[in-house]
Amino acid sequence: MNPRPQVIHLGELSARLRQAARHLFEVVLAPLGLFWLMLTLTNLTGGLIAALSWALGVLLGRVLTRTPIPAVLWLTTGLLVIRTVIGYTTGSVFLYFLQPTLQNFVIAFVLLATVGLRRPLIARLADDFCAFPAALTSNQRVQRFFRRVSLLWAMVFLTNGMTTLWVLARATLGNFLMVTTAGSFSLVTIAAAVSLLWFRRELRFEGIRLRFGTATAAV
Repeated sequence: MNPRPQVIHLGELSARLRQAARHLFEVVLAPLGLFWLMLTLTNLTGGLIAALSWALGVLLGRVLTRTPIPAVLWLTTGLLVIRTVIGYTTGSVFLYFLQPTLQNFVIAFVLLATVGLRRPLIARLADDFCAFPAALTSNQRVQRFFRRVSLLWAMVFLTNGMTTLWVLARATLGNFLMVTTAGSFSLVTIAAAVSLLWFRRELRFEGIRLRFGTATAAV
């Protein structure tokens, strides 16, 4: 007789999707949209100030309300500060957008550098979107999965970086924003789907099943 599988409940799916959408809006869509709007209405300085003000405002709001600050928000805000300084001092839109392009290579390097840790960077970033219980993160197969999936995401960021760099050197600013945003989101979505299916497969070998919703609701 097969043992009864262990079921780990991750909370309501709608809540997880809202959380992921909020992170995406806060760290990517809103700063990029404000930059483009103010660049069009004013100048480069206006765009730089608008994007940075949004990011710092989100960070300050979480500090004041004592809301947990995701690692991805710390990372993107810190990098945005560097980008803004370079863009302002040089007055170059090309160099401003060159920074996030190069960030892809930096993130890929960090992912590879943390592969040997008990909790690689990719595991910490995953917690920002779906906090896994200790019973799951302490599992050796799960830890091995995060080390292996770090290699996948390193390849994703390397591919994204090389593609974005090529488009930046050849396209206009408007086309660059449109093409790279759509391309990056498509690549990340595919990689996320592959990672999720891979994760579920690894858990099945351990007799663990993930369920959205609460244990009470499932019963």
